[in-house]
Amino acid sequence: MFIDWIIIFIYLIVVLVIGATSANKISSTSDYFISDRKFGKGMMMLFTFGTGTNTDQAVTVASKTYTSGASGIWYQWLWLFATPFYWLLAPLFRRMRAVTTADYLQKRYGQSVSVLFAIVGIVQLSVNIGVVLKATSALIYPVSGGSISPEFAIIATTILFVTYGVLGGLNAAIITDALQGVLTVILSFLILPFALDAVGGIDGLKSSISNPSVFKVVAPGEITTLYVIVIAVNGLIGWVTSPYSMAMCGAGKTEEESRIGLVGGMLLKRVCTIAWVLSGLCAIGLYADDSINVDHVYGLMAHDLLPTIAPGLIGLFIASMLAAVMSSCDALMVSASALFTENIYKTLIKPNQSVKHYLMVGRLTSIFVVFCGITIAFGLSSVVSGLEMFWKIQAMMGIAIWVSFFWRRATAIGAWGSTIFGFLAWFFTSKIELIGWDFNAQFASRLPQFMLYENQLSLPWQMIIYLVFSLFTMIIISILTKPTDKETLDRIYECLRTPVLADEPEVEPLTLPKTTRPAPRLVLINHPDFEINKPSKESVIGFFSAWIIVGILIKTFIWIIS
Repeated sequence: MFIDWIIIFIYLIVVLVIGATSANKISSTSDYFISDRKFGKGMMMLFTFGTGTNTDQAVTVASKTYTSGASGIWYQWLWLFATPFYWLLAPLFRRMRAVTTADYLQKRYGQSVSVLFAIVGIVQLSVNIGVVLKATSALIYPVSGGSISPEFAIIATTILFVTYGVLGGLNAAIITDALQGVLTVILSFLILPFALDAVGGIDGLKSSISNPSVFKVVAPGEITTLYVIVIAVNGLIGWVTSPYSMAMCGAGKTEEESRIGLVGGMLLKRVCTIAWVLSGLCAIGLYADDSINVDHVYGLMAHDLLPTIAPGLIGLFIASMLAAVMSSCDALMVSASALFTENIYKTLIKPNQSVKHYLMVGRLTSIFVVFCGITIAFGLSSVVSGLEMFWKIQAMMGIAIWVSFFWRRATAIGAWGSTIFGFLAWFFTSKIELIGWDFNAQFASRLPQFMLYENQLSLPWQMIIYLVFSLFTMIIISILTKPTDKETLDRIYECLRTPVLADEPEVEPLTLPKTTRPAPRLVLINHPDFEINKPSKESVIGFFSAWIIVGILIKTFIWIIS
């Protein structure tokens, strides 16, 4: 175990040094929150992968596979079908020329919607941090043989990523994510060959599991075709609300770097997901007759298998886990602080302060958000339940953002109504212990059987209900209320269709510098209320190429388990 601790210690020293070094390079809030758009394809890919990949995903996929079979892959592959759309979204977000998505909403809908997004975004990020920390404890506790308590794992991990993240902002996050992305790949594939060997390979695994439905990608019951489609749509809608999406799209040198970095990083993550699923299938063969906490499946496998291979592998595994959680939580923390600092504090509380003052506020906010995340981590019943909660919160303002990209008639009151009614629909169809409300106890028996799973409203149907409510509310209220003035809309959509030039001076969000010539308006639908631009050659090629890769990944996974 001594060698393991040495490996962990060396890794932690490296990332803390990176954070301290990055702090010396920060001179503006742009440096701190979006790293001043200076990273290339490789760094952007590793940043996207590292930020989007964390311990809760390995835990949930492995545990869901352990309970539901190979169809558990959709607990991360839900974004697989969204990946080609990232090729189109990356330049759109970059062209906003903003620090946060709330900056865009302030220009598009007004200050009230910007503040609403900031509040929802901070809640979303706090929940996300809580889920990741919960998963970290669920891994470290079993892999350490119980020598590291879940509580200590949460607190220690938090101290580490807060230290370098608060110091170095997104600059530190991107640099460490490059290192942590590599280590996370190691994490994903470290256990798999040993687990397969323990069960006698794929053939041995199949012979040890009598139920053939375990190996189905889409299984009857919980994870059906409808389930996959709905959570994929929910994920795509929700992705645009992710406060760190702006950083993923804006930190690259050019649109090409942002596109390749975002799509490439996400596809790399889907490859790692295959490893997590196969490990979960092996766990069925190894622990079929054991009574274990499903959240501990992945960590338990590491504890049982790695020490038999070579000394120090447990340390490398824990270092990799720390890499995964820190690479995500640092970016989540910085994004949350950006939302509060840029869109609430600077706008409503204390405008016209020094850069030093706003950096201090950003750092203090980071600490507060993390405290909320810790509280949530200790309050979650399981990692899976926390992840499902995050999915729902993430999608609540998604409709308002997506509609704003293409429909000029979308209004601020419509955005508010869409978000509020979406939340109300979610709460109405849930169990809320604080007020003694239980939707399933009241109405589940009256619902058609196809909407139920284990006599409760199924997850996809709950998503359908709140997404439909949100969309119809957005459309109806927008039609009935006064639209945004034409001059403002013209300026916004002019900006969204004009690429960011190299060394373009930083100006007000959603505003073109005087030196940048606006791109011509070329739309697919020639109607004054719609802004659906004709895609460029690069957009078409990249979009369909991404779909080809998605198809190859799915066929490869089916071939492996068939």
